[in-house]
Amino acid sequence: MKLVTVIIPVYQVEKYIAKTVSSVLAQTYKNFELLIVDDGSTDRSHEICQQFTDPRIKIIRQQNQGVAAARNTGIRQAKGEYIAFLDGDDLWVPHKLEKHVEHLDSSPKVGVSFSRSAFIDEADKPLGIYQMSKLTDITPLDLLCRTPIGNGSVPVIRKELLAAIQFVEPESGEVSYFDRDRSLHPSEDVECWLRMMLKTDWQLEGLAEALTLYRVNPKGFSAQLYKKLSSWETMLEKARAYTSPEMMAEWEKPAMAYQLRHLARRAVTLSAGSTAVEFSHKALSIYRSILFEEPRRTVMTLASAYLLWLLPKSTYHQIQSLALQITGSNQKRRILQELRE
Repeated sequence: MKLVTVIIPVYQVEKYIAKTVSSVLAQTYKNFELLIVDDGSTDRSHEICQQFTDPRIKIIRQQNQGVAAARNTGIRQAKGEYIAFLDGDDLWVPHKLEKHVEHLDSSPKVGVSFSRSAFIDEADKPLGIYQMSKLTDITPLDLLCRTPIGNGSVPVIRKELLAAIQFVEPESGEVSYFDRDRSLHPSEDVECWLRMMLKTDWQLEGLAEALTLYRVNPKGFSAQLYKKLSSWETMLEKARAYTSPEMMAEWEKPAMAYQLRHLARRAVTLSAGSTAVEFSHKALSIYRSILFEEPRRTVMTLASAYLLWLLPKSTYHQIQSLALQITGSNQKRRILQELRE
């Protein structure tokens, strides 16, 4: 049984971290080490983590440097052949590691095994909808437009793949894997996956089952969406260093348009109607082909943005609730069908 290193970056998650750690300890696959990297938390996160006495747990403390730096710290100390990441407010279902180890063991060309996610709220209640990722034949353009590795709590990665993309930070001289430039946050994940695809021959492949429970924060602010857009622009700028000009010319407009549509959908979730309309219009103005490549999702995003903007919120939320129920039922049916195939 191969050793798996689980890395949890921790920063100000006292409300959730006990359940997150417990979801790792409840894994059916037992041969793992758990590295908890406390990235300068000032709340009770560190104290809560210290209450766990399992010998497989190691707590590492550092000054606040961001999630990318925390992951890098964990990777540098990892002993496992496979490395899994879990954010400090998300959860895993009990057989997640078991499924990914089976997948990697049986798929020698796959360097990253990831899963779909089920959305939960702040109280761990399932929202009934899923992150429906593309699972196979993933291309760099898929990463930039559809982000199949939907969040930082889904991938399990071969350590040798991480070694293949490592680089030395010019200022500190430390070996890094994720780019810790904080202007890149929260797009450092996609930048890393893109580097993996462009600099190595390893494949990225997903499992149909929702093995990660991804926590949705309904109390964000529209200003955070503009920050995410800025980080996406930074990510594309960094990608130019290891991508040909011809490829970037082909990818840049669709990558921006799909990201803007994603942010429009997030703005709808935050009840920021005018922001959702703004992002939807920008997506279409940058890359009109998005309307023909994914007509249903694009039209639904635009319609949701305008309905939220124009209708009384109580009326809109009634429509939204019904739409989410229908979407969740369809997604669950699709997942079950794919698991049977």
